[in-house]
Amino acid sequence: MTFRTRYTGLIETYRDRLPVSDSTRIISLGEGNTPLIKLNNISELQDEQINFYVKYEGLNPTGSFKDRGMTMAVTKAVEDGAKAIICASTGNTSAAAAAYAARAGITAFVLIPDGKIAQGKLAQAMMEGAVVLQVKGNFDDGMRLVKEIANEAPVTVVNSINPYRLQGQKTAAFEIVEELGYAPDFHYLPVGNAGNITAYWIGYSEYACIKGEQATAACTHCNNVCPYINEQIITARPKMVGYQASGSAPFMRGEMIDKPETVATAIRIGYPQSWDYAWIVREESGGWFDECDDSEILATQKLLAEKEGIFCEPASAISVAGALRDINLGKIPKNSCVVCTLTGHGLKDPDTAIKQSTAPVIRVDAKLSQVKSAILENMIE
Repeated sequence: MTFRTRYTGLIETYRDRLPVSDSTRIISLGEGNTPLIKLNNISELQDEQINFYVKYEGLNPTGSFKDRGMTMAVTKAVEDGAKAIICASTGNTSAAAAAYAARAGITAFVLIPDGKIAQGKLAQAMMEGAVVLQVKGNFDDGMRLVKEIANEAPVTVVNSINPYRLQGQKTAAFEIVEELGYAPDFHYLPVGNAGNITAYWIGYSEYACIKGEQATAACTHCNNVCPYINEQIITARPKMVGYQASGSAPFMRGEMIDKPETVATAIRIGYPQSWDYAWIVREESGGWFDECDDSEILATQKLLAEKEGIFCEPASAISVAGALRDINLGKIPKNSCVVCTLTGHGLKDPDTAIKQSTAPVIRVDAKLSQVKSAILENMIE
């Protein structure tokens, strides 16, 4: 019998493409290696013959893609001697920061918007021992404070302004290419702070060995000459498409917005920290930004759960909602390969899921006849 090698996380897997040395102490929870799932049951995809996949990042250790960046950010913070980290968060970053700080044996301080965070995410940060500061304001207020406090207290900022975050997150693009054998034609992502769409583009660019402005600006490997120029793995990169919630869509408005609102709390951000990088990604990839309203987001979250058995948080569903809309509009040619990133697990925001669920809860006596009757009445024909 042949046993497979134990997976130990994305830094060990991609060590030669990440800014670590042999002596670096790796802070990992086994993140990465998330499933790329082909959607089979949504009619629009079958009609248009689209090869449609979702990268299910909700199966990372703390339930979101943030773990990819956090393993790198905390690893480098510890290497530099940090005793504490800090972040502003709509929820997922705080959960990841708290978990990796606990793993490293350092303190995590997290600033969250008061009353604007899903309970599943708040519970994670609290259970993992973070010092939680609820700010009377939104995420953008918290982000402003985090950048200010970094100059006043001995803490390392682990939001996506930390360049190591993007280095960890780029590995999702590597995994997609390795599994498909090529890059998709289109890649859809939710856009809030815009760090993730930037990170994916870095990953695809590295595997294509193309040194562009974006890679030079954000990728520590690309200076004057790409070190992977003789290791070209793909010959084409995808069009990158970023979707925002209509009430929180600064890229669609062409300017920052002060009071973003959406049920998709993970992307309720009016001042994206990777604003400049994301515009470069759009230009270089030939992609675009667009928006969906909350009703479209929730409908798609429900569609994925009911038709495909995939439970993601609302912000994640916007990538699929956007792709389905563009397919219906004819913007995606037949036989295209489309990948959508689902950034977080549905259990991050159980209250929103329960509110829109139509699945019946049937009360019966503990009798065989009543159970049998309920089953027969509710069988799918």
